[in-house]
Amino acid sequence: MFCFQCEQAAHCTGCTGSAGVCGKSAETANLQDELTGALIGLARAADGSPGVNEGTWSLIIEALFTTLTNVNFDAAAIRDVTARVKAEKSRLVPDCASCMSPCGHNNDYDVSRLWTADEDIRSLKSLILFGIRGMAAYAYHAMVLGYTDGEVNRFFAKALFAIGEDWGMDDLLPLVLEVGEKNYRCMALLDKANTETYGTPEPTTVPLTVEKGPFIVVSGHDLHDLKRLLEQTEGKGINIYTHSETLPAHGYPGLKKYAHLKGNFGTAWQ
Repeated sequence: MFCFQCEQAAHCTGCTGSAGVCGKSAETANLQDELTGALIGLARAADGSPGVNEGTWSLIIEALFTTLTNVNFDAAAIRDVTARVKAEKSRLVPDCASCMSPCGHNNDYDVSRLWTADEDIRSLKSLILFGIRGMAAYAYHAMVLGYTDGEVNRFFAKALFAIGEDWGMDDLLPLVLEVGEKNYRCMALLDKANTETYGTPEPTTVPLTVEKGPFIVVSGHDLHDLKRLLEQTEGKGINIYTHSETLPAHGYPGLKKYAHLKGNFGTAWQ
């Protein structure tokens, strides 16, 4: 395996061997790379294809989100998403598999080529890849609330396509800057989705004490899942606590109205 996607990377260079510092196994890391390569193949097939639809975009977003370093360590789930990505590519270019003169234009990408590339190219492509993975998390959380942005969706494919190409620094650097631009647009989309769904956040005092009795701790960014959990546990004597990035949930009127959303477990990031 090779993974240097997070600040915990071993020796500040990358995790190798049988497992990463975070506990991610080599199998999981390699499957995430395979999924990334399949996504690049899908982006290639989607380039100029009239068959691209909302299902294509939602799958790209879900799959990119799955490749974030610590989001999904379930090997079977990653294999399932990879199979769906490959199936979508086959739908867009059905004749590729049986072509007698394969051109390679729609091939999946071998991500090991990225990790062993010239360090400047590797750095720029990694910025693009890690950037769109994080952006996909925002896009996914907005998507489950019914909010999407066609410009953001198309950029995911554009960026994936570029990662698979032998482009130089002059071509990649503008794309790195565009990642920041599109990420800002994606964050605005998520903000709109959250505020229109749960209300405008208000300054809120959040207790850090844990009350007696059964409780569930929720971490991450998924306010939709938190809302569903609050609905399912209401009146059952089970308290809910946020953790880490879920802390802002306490400011939304549509979530803070639940009396059993009691407080935050730990400090802001621990």
